[in-house]
Amino acid sequence: MRKLKNEELNRHSIEEYKDIKKNDVILILDNIRSLNNVGSAFRTSDAFNIKKIYLCGITGQPPHRDINKTALGATETVEWEHVGNTLEAIQELKGENWEILAVEQAEGSLMLNEFHPSKEGKYAFIFGNEVFGVEQEVVSASDKCLEIPQFGTKHSLNISVTIGVVLWHYISKITN
Repeated sequence: MRKLKNEELNRHSIEEYKDIKKNDVILILDNIRSLNNVGSAFRTSDAFNIKKIYLCGITGQPPHRDINKTALGATETVEWEHVGNTLEAIQELKGENWEILAVEQAEGSLMLNEFHPSKEGKYAFIFGNEVFGVEQEVVSASDKCLEIPQFGTKHSLNISVTIGVVLWHYISKITN
């Protein structure tokens, strides 16, 4: 086994990437404090070819050096929009028939391993603040809550890890 060199990875140019059909998935970042987490969301979104990121409330916006540090250029490839209030983004997306899924521990939440997305579905995943999670009014406005099963003592994951887990689950289900 040999590790591949960067030039062997057949990466798209920024222009080529922008022309590729995107997966019908959107991220909504609900008041994310850490600019490094925002950058990680961009980088992971690029890797999984998502359609768009909504940066809501206090969530930082590019260009910013702390976002760029973890995004590694993905702010140039992933479409994004800032919306003052997360509920505005939800209302807009519901009007376009997106299914709104808050990733949060809540009564009646659906465990991620039990979530079977449709290849024809359009999904918007909401990820919340590092301390307070997804705001209750946002949870209430969502169609469902998804929860990642956890078995340790902490019962929380960093948002960048959570985004990776949720997007990998989604992509693995729609590409089978």
